[in-house]
Amino acid sequence: MLAPVLPAVAQDSTPPETADTAAEPAAPRLEVLPGYDVQLESFQWTHRPVVVFADSPNDPRFQEQIDKLREDPAALLDRDVVVLIDSDPARTSPLRKKLRPRGFMMVLIGKDGGVKLRKPLPWSVREISRTIDKMPMRLREVEERREG
Repeated sequence: MLAPVLPAVAQDSTPPETADTAAEPAAPRLEVLPGYDVQLESFQWTHRPVVVFADSPNDPRFQEQIDKLREDPAALLDRDVVVLIDSDPARTSPLRKKLRPRGFMMVLIGKDGGVKLRKPLPWSVREISRTIDKMPMRLREVEERREG
């Protein structure tokens, strides 16, 4: 079994600031990771995988979903989301065996490892975030942050 791949936050590669420029924090960037050799169990209790399937990386719905996920990476990173993609049905990945997609499909997996959402059309970060925010574990996380 592979070790979990954590969502990487890449910083913008702008030149170092000079005394004349104001410091602006670099925007976080959501990394989209290949899911061909990933075991969902490796993310259990640490991350919420969003798995995006398609029969080809050229599927317009696949491209639209990836673009939508990259629109607000901070919201997804705040919710411990990791994005996994599988656009090659010939590879019969463990994700495909477990989730059995037909064509395009976006799947949200909870930290408990259960499937929380399956959608045959692309969803926005706002729609995904609202779904996550209703989950009991997410409600506890928010409450713990307020207290701590």
